[in-house]
Amino acid sequence: MIDLNADLGEGFGRWRLTDDEALLSVVTSANVACGFHAGDPSIMRRVCELAAQRGVRIGAQVSYRDLAGFGRRSMDVPPDELADEVAYQIGALEVFARAAGSRVSYVKPHGALYNRTVHDAGQAAAVVAGVRTAAGPDGDLPVLGLPGSLLLSAAEAAGLTPVPEAFADRAYAPAGTLVPRREPGAVLHDPDAVVARAVALAVEGAVTAADGSRIAVPARSLCLHGDTPGAAGLARRVRQALDAAGVRVEAFA
Repeated sequence: MIDLNADLGEGFGRWRLTDDEALLSVVTSANVACGFHAGDPSIMRRVCELAAQRGVRIGAQVSYRDLAGFGRRSMDVPPDELADEVAYQIGALEVFARAAGSRVSYVKPHGALYNRTVHDAGQAAAVVAGVRTAAGPDGDLPVLGLPGSLLLSAAEAAGLTPVPEAFADRAYAPAGTLVPRREPGAVLHDPDAVVARAVALAVEGAVTAADGSRIAVPARSLCLHGDTPGAAGLARRVRQALDAAGVRVEAFA
């Protein structure tokens, strides 16, 4: 059983990057940009409406405040400020999710913030503090992150559900982290390789790292990037391959 998530709503004004409508016919969870790395109020509203209509779970994709860099530049944001910004982004999306008859069901950091919280305890704790503020003292907003990351450890310690995630189109280092995008081969572009990797991750919970070693990647959710060329068609191929392999595609509990 595996959840399929994709980054959606990644546009701003007249600029559009993701084919939201097509991807929402494939995925079970939608990571909606909340305005800090991409997205604006109208885009957020529209994606929430489409997701609610199709029964797709809505998640807040929170980021550093970095529209120009698409959230892929690491920033040294003070922990208290970062926690407030995370809560702010979740709250903004929640308004549109509720207006569409749904709600924000989980949180996933984007880009540089996602990678930073793998190993930076202060930034991981700040993200979790922001999620806890948005969830309320007794609520739970599951947090998606890399298996073994400090983010998932901090989420669990704070009483939030940690959801380990894998990437079908990213190269892995032997330590189980993602190969940085600035390095050659960090992103897989061969559709056949992406489909095969998605099935292996779902069925075996393992992946071949950049050095050829086989590493365990225990994941409950599988990310399909929405900003790659032909993303919607590739997502459909992944979904068909998972179905053929007997994998039940279902949102995480």
